[in-house]
Amino acid sequence: MAHSHLLDLAQRPRRLRRTASLRAMVEETVLRPADFIAPLFVVDGKAPPDEIASMPGVFRLNVADLVQECRALHKLGVPAVALFPKLDPKLKDEEGTQALNEDTLVLRAVRAVKRAVPALTVITDVALDPYTSHGHDGVLNAARDDVENDRTVEILSRMAVLQARAGVDLVAPSDMMDGRVGAIRRALDAAGFSGTGILAYAAKYNSAYYGPFRDAVGSAQAAGTRLLSKATYQMNPANRREAVTEVLLDDAEGADILMVKPAGLYLDIIREVRNATRKPVAAYQISGEYAQIQAAARLGWLDLARCRHESLLAIKRAGADLILTYFAKEMARALK
Repeated sequence: MAHSHLLDLAQRPRRLRRTASLRAMVEETVLRPADFIAPLFVVDGKAPPDEIASMPGVFRLNVADLVQECRALHKLGVPAVALFPKLDPKLKDEEGTQALNEDTLVLRAVRAVKRAVPALTVITDVALDPYTSHGHDGVLNAARDDVENDRTVEILSRMAVLQARAGVDLVAPSDMMDGRVGAIRRALDAAGFSGTGILAYAAKYNSAYYGPFRDAVGSAQAAGTRLLSKATYQMNPANRREAVTEVLLDDAEGADILMVKPAGLYLDIIREVRNATRKPVAAYQISGEYAQIQAAARLGWLDLARCRHESLLAIKRAGADLILTYFAKEMARALK
């Protein structure tokens, strides 16, 4: 009897994997340049681009080079950039006072980018770690063993207003202080910036994978260590339910976009957050995630292009609408 070896199967899922066109027709998650936000590092002066040793292909850029990079990203269809300043250590102090200087580096960078590429969405970080001599995201208490929540929030609110005045589209509080989203929203509205949005780092974990970023902005060196503990304000990596608590607070306080950080190691959290809110969800594929992929690819152990794509696909599949990633430019180029 012919074909007696055939299994009697009503369902054969492989049928829809048989050809490239069939696979494309049933593909559930698709990456596009508009999904990405490019984090960029800016420095003062006229120095040429300075590659960050632990983040191959990522550079600290002076303002003029930053503007060129923003033009290139915009042409590739990347809709937004997130700016992070690396300050001269001489400008840092205990209170991070440089954050409230109306002519501080990041504000000059914002004005330059907005003049050159007005259609690009510009996002700025609201946190004190690039500005403090101790590298923490806020001002320390008298015992110097913890960050003072409410005094820090007051400074962050003033910082957000200065950023809005410089022309940013979204301020991004990344500090994890309690109540800061509501305070920033009230401060922005009172100053006449009701149109400036808040992208809240809503569930930001106390991750060991931030090392290369701290090198990039110099906040680790400020503290004299790469192992600065931020455990009293960033979330415990062991906790999942708490992320939903944090996200719903920021949602209720007026955040426009809610972010999970890190991304790749926290796909379950991204999915929890996606299920908990109707608002857009962002995720930050952080420096350590980027560095891991780059390092393994350089050793010849992983295929860079495929792993890069798969890592971002997983983050989007988990529920992220927007992804901050150091691969933004290369991915946009590859997807074009």
